[in-house]
Amino acid sequence: MPVLTEPSAAGPADALSAYFEGSVELVRAMADVLDIRTLFPRLSAIASKMLPHDALALAFVDQHGQLVVEAATGDLPDMPPYSPDVPFPEDFIIDDLATEGLAVARGMNPTDRLVARGFRSVLGMSARVGEDVLGVGFWSKQPHTYEGRDVPLARRIVDHIALAVSHERLAGTARATGVARARTDEVDSRLRTLSEELGSRMHTRIVGRSTEWQDVLRKAAQVAETETTVLLTGESGTGKEVVARFIHRASPRKNGPLIALNCAALPEQLLEAEVFGYERGAFTSAQHAKPGQIELASGGVLFLDEVTEMSLPAQAKFLRVLQEREFQRLGGTRPLKANIRLIAATNRDLRKAVERGDFREDLFYRLQVFDIRISPLRERPPDILALAEVFLQEIGRSLGRPLAGLTRDARRTLLQYAWPGNVRELHNVLERAAILCEGGLITTEHLALQSDRKPFGSDSADLSVAERATIAQVLRDCRGNKSKAAQRLGLSRTQLYSRMRKHGLEEAASA
Repeated sequence: MPVLTEPSAAGPADALSAYFEGSVELVRAMADVLDIRTLFPRLSAIASKMLPHDALALAFVDQHGQLVVEAATGDLPDMPPYSPDVPFPEDFIIDDLATEGLAVARGMNPTDRLVARGFRSVLGMSARVGEDVLGVGFWSKQPHTYEGRDVPLARRIVDHIALAVSHERLAGTARATGVARARTDEVDSRLRTLSEELGSRMHTRIVGRSTEWQDVLRKAAQVAETETTVLLTGESGTGKEVVARFIHRASPRKNGPLIALNCAALPEQLLEAEVFGYERGAFTSAQHAKPGQIELASGGVLFLDEVTEMSLPAQAKFLRVLQEREFQRLGGTRPLKANIRLIAATNRDLRKAVERGDFREDLFYRLQVFDIRISPLRERPPDILALAEVFLQEIGRSLGRPLAGLTRDARRTLLQYAWPGNVRELHNVLERAAILCEGGLITTEHLALQSDRKPFGSDSADLSVAERATIAQVLRDCRGNKSKAAQRLGLSRTQLYSRMRKHGLEEAASA
């Protein structure tokens, strides 16, 4: 068994003299070291002048017990992999390996191999480098080479090595941090450039000061450079199509088309024909062949909004598009290549749709390669007034009127409202208010956001209740006209019907 020893107070004069001479060499040798493994043979040669040895070994283990760095000189045999079962002792001496064992882990004893190579004695030493541990072994082919008085000298050598390893680790961390920072700066710079470039076309939608919105744009800029399928999730009206167009414009496919298709806007029987196209005679009214959206998007991006509204047979066909990159028109016999990048979007929980059997699980995993969640407007208040300002500028130009301003109470009302229709609803509410105020200041009355619609932050924090009350009020205001109600809420008719069913409002609307 190893013999644990206490450091002695002093060593022989010749050892100390050798230490002072070799210490300077060690410091110089390790001054600029960035990989101690490349320098380890030289360190061993310098340390041998202070503490003679036939081989020097180093093992650096992180706080999780993982071996990070390993180095050795001499003809040491391969040692068993490090195991945290047996922690490094602070220091130990084995006088003769021929009579004492050396266990490095439970059931692992390399003593026979060491003796076979001629090694007979060892002085082991450990040191802390932050929360990590450095272990160093001085190996000799003579028995009884090391004594307790050698421990202080070995400690000084190991401290020098620990300092070099610490320097290497810090330099590696600094390099990794620098690379990460440079990458972040590159993405942020690209994000600013893209936002400015798209400003003349769609700046009203890209505007946003909140951390949540900036995080969405940053992720979009990162994934845009790739061909990866993207899934955008979020409530209706949060800006999923805007993000899809942002990704398209920032991608290598920016010179190709972006074809957007709302799966909820088409009847089930027409959706497949619209997506895949059809040949003449494929069905009764197919007088001419027609390319589908997949063909029209060739070389560019296909954006499928409300993808959960796609029927199960259409999902099975679209899965083949993603897997094999080919498809067939309805009534066709030859496969066509699908040179597209897909961006899908939904306002529903896809996992729950899979559990209900409404959505194929294999297609779900094909779509959810890189998902980006877009927070509802109520969760990013800094964006409300920023969007309102830009919307009012846009509305003023379209109406040919001066820019309408907002009173303090109107601003407060905008910030407190729950916005179930999100950005779409905000635009519609402001457009109506701008017409009513006739170029003056928009007041709370112009906004027509009644108190029974449960503003965000009121006593009723149940957003489902707020959404139901809002839809019910708008239906009353529109006297049951669902087209007008959907337009005012910033929803499609299909989405409005879905939410009416969800909240049990069908009878109320028809009453």
